[in-house]
Amino acid sequence: MRLKDKVTLITGGAAGIGKATALRFAEEGAKVVICDVNQESGDALVKELGPEARFYKVNVADRQEVQTWVDDVVAHYGRVDVLINNAGITRDGLFVKVKDGALVKQMEESAWDAVINVNLKGVFNCTQAVTPTMIKQGGGVIVNASSVVGLYGNFGQTNYVATKAGVIGMTKVWARELGRFGIRVNAVAPGFIMTEMVAKMPENILADMKSHTPLGRLGEPVDIANAYVWLSSDESAYVHGTTLSVDGGIVIGT
Repeated sequence: MRLKDKVTLITGGAAGIGKATALRFAEEGAKVVICDVNQESGDALVKELGPEARFYKVNVADRQEVQTWVDDVVAHYGRVDVLINNAGITRDGLFVKVKDGALVKQMEESAWDAVINVNLKGVFNCTQAVTPTMIKQGGGVIVNASSVVGLYGNFGQTNYVATKAGVIGMTKVWARELGRFGIRVNAVAPGFIMTEMVAKMPENILADMKSHTPLGRLGEPVDIANAYVWLSSDESAYVHGTTLSVDGGIVIGT
């Protein structure tokens, strides 16, 4: 019960890593509040999390929706102890595609905007919404989801990589700015994780992912959830402004 009675907000909490995180935090005694755009999955999960849990349908890219969500959480629970900025999307595509020296296609602006809005602006929105409450109560924990590709880059993911590298940068800034208020800020950089989405990929792609991972397997959502738990607990009380890679020792480009 390392997180007993800690009011924890988890974005993108209805599936994948977010769902595993919600379940692990509930096991550790937290009062779990999840948000997601998937109403059906969110409603189903919250029933598993116990009577103290709540689900909100929120688009983290919408600043007003985020503020309304946080205001309601504070009104109901009286505080916010932990924010897990987990929500994220992909819209992969080549930056430019050239054939016989001629431009054939390039990443569409809509794909850039969609990923930036959720993965980067969404983290900004949620963190800024909870920070005044954390300052007032004398502290809190913020954990941001980056990615191994935010450290090393990845083919066909200009937009996604930009957001995940940006999250690392924001984490460092907020660690400098918010530490004096007792707010710890860290990031987690997952490697290849076997979420529902990844499980549907062709077997040859999955095999390639495993071949880049020295431990010889893809990560499970709970592997990331456990990192979130540790960074949110008092066991990591002096860990601040860091990016924790949870990636099986992945080596990009080999």
